[in-house]
Amino acid sequence: MMDAIEKKLLKEVADLDALPVGAYNIRANGQPGGRHTTANIDITTKADKPGIDIHIKPGTVNESVHIPVILSQTGLKDLVYNDFYIGENADVTIIAGCGIHNCGGADAQHDGIHTFYLAKNAKLRYVEKHYGEGEGRGKRLMNPTTIVHLAEGAHMEMETTQIAGIDDTLRKTSGDLAAGASLVVHDKIMTTGNQHAIADFAVDLNGDGCSANVISRSVAKDKSQQEFISRLNGNCACAGHTECDAIIMDHACVLASPQLTANNVDASLIHEAAIGKIAGEQLVKLMTLGLTEKQAEDQIVNGFLK
Repeated sequence: MMDAIEKKLLKEVADLDALPVGAYNIRANGQPGGRHTTANIDITTKADKPGIDIHIKPGTVNESVHIPVILSQTGLKDLVYNDFYIGENADVTIIAGCGIHNCGGADAQHDGIHTFYLAKNAKLRYVEKHYGEGEGRGKRLMNPTTIVHLAEGAHMEMETTQIAGIDDTLRKTSGDLAAGASLVVHDKIMTTGNQHAIADFAVDLNGDGCSANVISRSVAKDKSQQEFISRLNGNCACAGHTECDAIIMDHACVLASPQLTANNVDASLIHEAAIGKIAGEQLVKLMTLGLTEKQAEDQIVNGFLK
């Protein structure tokens, strides 16, 4: 049974008020918190290290998997290795995420290494949300690693969000794409206080006609620091695009480091980056409608991160 804190975390990271319909695996404070499989989706515990294997049968459509992780014990360091095998022509959704509640004096940390193997023409929508809370002196630390292997014609869309409460994070995403495969990443992050966040993307475009589109939107407040690193390697006739848009406020710092490598004459690679403060006319316009300056800032930031 989950207590009120754990239920709140589950709501924040997976939008769940109760156990989901379909396949799921819940991990709470480093231990199994519930599991359900279906005829087309099998979830098994790894024998050699912490984590799970998820196998989705070829041709599976209109099914979902929820795999949230929640931590509410101070001092706990949790590490998992989750591998996903998506069969040919499957079209599914996986909803992950991690929530940390830390009211103690020791750090609480979750590191998740997720590896995806998409077979030919498979389609996956992957949603991952990170959230932290708690008034303790201990930090809330999170280091997600996502590794993507896309076979011919496969398509994966990632939606990753971290907008509250994580003190320090290294978010690494890497992938390799075969012919005709496509990867789309929408990454949203907000840091406050003295928080530090690194988002590191590296994609190898290996098959003719493959494409990658990585879009990052971020807001850095107070004295927080952010780093956005992107590396696209075009090894064939392919298309790659990365985009970093950041709002900087107060005394924050944002660093964007793009790297494009074209190893083929038909590789088309583009990077766009924009870092700046909220425009004064935007604030004035909202304040003339009756909002305070703080309310106007919040409205602009919320709209930017949608």
